Amino acid sequence: MSKILKKLYSSKWGRLVLKILTAPALSKAAGCFLDSRSSVALIPLFIKSAGIDMTEVEPTDWQSFNEFFTRRLKEGMRPVDTDAASFISPCDADLSVYPIKDGSFFMVKGVRYSIGDLVKNKLIADTFKDGQCLIFRLSVNHYHRYVFPESGFKSRDIKIPGILHTVQPVATEAQNVYAQNSREYCVIKTDTAGPVVFMQVGAMLVGRISNDYPNPGRVHRGEEAGKFLYGGSTVIVLIKKDRVEIDEKIIKASKEHKEYPVRLGMKIGEIK
Repeated sequence: MSKILKKLYSSKWGRLVLKILTAPALSKAAGCFLDSRSSVALIPLFIKSAGIDMTEVEPTDWQSFNEFFTRRLKEGMRPVDTDAASFISPCDADLSVYPIKDGSFFMVKGVRYSIGDLVKNKLIADTFKDGQCLIFRLSVNHYHRYVFPESGFKSRDIKIPGILHTVQPVATEAQNVYAQNSREYCVIKTDTAGPVVFMQVGAMLVGRISNDYPNPGRVHRGEEAGKFLYGGSTVIVLIKKDRVEIDEKIIKASKEHKEYPVRLGMKIGEIK
């Protein structure tokens, strides 16, 4: 699959094919099938190919593939760190942390991203100058529900329509993916870490981001915030300068251009 993706993102004919594959209409059509009863037949094959640990999963009579893909885990499978000074991972993912340099830019796999392009709001972008950008990349084998990373008062959800590139590294090396893909975000005025941007980014065949709390209101650390339907997806968290000290092991991995595996609820940093 990685060889095919590389061809798509590096050749002229591949880029033409990508115009079709990244169109939201294709993801919508795929989503309709994956919501259907017929798609249940795909579940056993997916469990085997993705290596899903079924001992963690709450047994359910799934009525569609997407019901399984957004499956719930058994109680206690993802304990949330309760230390007030801990900053937690909002999801199961492979994490990379990047400093926001030159005021409002960060680099991913050699591609320069503007915070302004990402959030489409200059005031919000300016708030996070010289801060940190945390990118949680979910693969198909990950648990696809996510929680709020900290308690506080959230804004209304802001939806930015776009196209739907894959979030695999081969795509992030070739395209400004996160600033192009469909995405939703809110700003949480947290109790302990200052304002935090909490963003969900769709990916190829993942046109639907299902957030449980689209309106302004009080939210709590570890409270389920929503889920992604089928495919790989991304959660992005923006943190202000000098508010959270991310774990040294995670920073070291990111400097070596490696992703660090994290789980929902685990401590990934210390709130200053």
